[in-house]
Amino acid sequence: MNSLPAQELKRRGIAAVDDLIANGDVYVIRNNQPQYVVLSEARYRELVAEANEAYLSRVRMSLEDVKNGRVTRFATADELLQALDAEEPA
Repeated sequence: MNSLPAQELKRRGIAAVDDLIANGDVYVIRNNQPQYVVLSEARYRELVAEANEAYLSRVRMSLEDVKNGRVTRFATADELLQALDAEEPA
C-alpha cells in the first residue's frame, strides 16, 4: 500500500503523489487513518468500467429471474414488508 501523510502532501504538493502513483493507488493518511485515495486516470476508468459491468450483470440476472418465474409478486408494500420480516434471521 502506497501511503502518504497529509502533511507531506501539503508540504510538497502534487509532486508527492507523482512519486508514488506509478506504484499504484496512493492512500493519504490524516490523523493516523487513511482518509483519501488518489488513483491514476487509467485506474479510475478501470474501476468505473468494472462497476458498470457488475451492474449490468445484476440486471441481466434479475431479468432472467423474471423470465423464468423465479420472482414473488406482492399486491401491497405491506405484504412485501411482512415477507421481508419473516425472512430475517432470528
